[in-house]
Amino acid sequence: MKPFLHTQTLIQEDWISQLTNVITDFSELLELLGLSNHADFVTQKTIKDSFSLRVPRSFVARMRKGDPKDPLLLQVATSQNELINTFGYNVDPLNESNYIFSGVLHKYHNRALFLVKGHCAVHCRYCFRRYFPYKDHKGNKVNWQKSLQYIQKQNDLDEIILSGGDPLIATDDELSWLFTQLEQIPHLKRIRIHTRLIVIIPQRITTTFCQRIEKSRLKVLIVTHINHKQEINDQLCHGILMLTRSGVTCLNQSVLLRNVNDNAVTLAALSNALFDAGILPYYLHLLDKVQGAAHFYVNDDRARIIFRDFITRVSGYMVPKLVREIPGKLSKTPIDLNIY
Repeated sequence: MKPFLHTQTLIQEDWISQLTNVITDFSELLELLGLSNHADFVTQKTIKDSFSLRVPRSFVARMRKGDPKDPLLLQVATSQNELINTFGYNVDPLNESNYIFSGVLHKYHNRALFLVKGHCAVHCRYCFRRYFPYKDHKGNKVNWQKSLQYIQKQNDLDEIILSGGDPLIATDDELSWLFTQLEQIPHLKRIRIHTRLIVIIPQRITTTFCQRIEKSRLKVLIVTHINHKQEINDQLCHGILMLTRSGVTCLNQSVLLRNVNDNAVTLAALSNALFDAGILPYYLHLLDKVQGAAHFYVNDDRARIIFRDFITRVSGYMVPKLVREIPGKLSKTPIDLNIY
């Protein structure tokens, strides 16, 4: 075997092994962080459903030991708050079930989401798709063919967004096959990939993946999901450099989360860290009101106050758009910064 191929095999096995060797037991997570006896967690039990605790060890390694308020821990730790049935929150907050056609989520005029895989590397507790019926949209070539046939017939589409779950759970070979199929559809210009996997496990950015992107006739954009500066480490920065050298435009979308990043100083630090890593801030979303996530909510007036302070602390090119998604609207809706 050639040394290069051997190296690539080891790298792929590394990210796949990290993806399978995850923490699913809350007691183990607390023990690793030195929080086993912390009063806030002693009586807390894991949520025993299809959206139970899941977090790779590489992400846990970025958490601060002994800190029950660590912003990365709060994003992934199951909570009794998730069991509260909150008025105005539901299992399909964006009414996505109304827009699914053959594995494609088609809400907007020129772009559509291709549901590649139904799994994620990590279960973020505020995820708006935590109740999504992924079992009805399995990520395999039989279903992908149906999605591709749908896309071929939609001549207004010029951009396909690979989504899920996380699309980069697909292997390099699977992604190469998908790229080849999409490249043969003449009305497409761009592929956008929405992913948190490369943040959680940066080794997912392989040389093989970057080389395939570099060969594509389609412009490739990758949108990471990073909510806090602490999520960005040297391995991720190296991976982003590999992507940008392959011609990828790297953007980031965040969610404004109570007790995680809901202050101007934290948001400014995030924007600076993103830019230093070669990623442009793109969107800052207000929380989608999915049932079980109300404890993360930041109301509109507080969001405006935070954002108006934030934009005084960074250069204009580091300011993401403050938006919310409203079911039925044909684009994200910007938040007016005026307080009435």
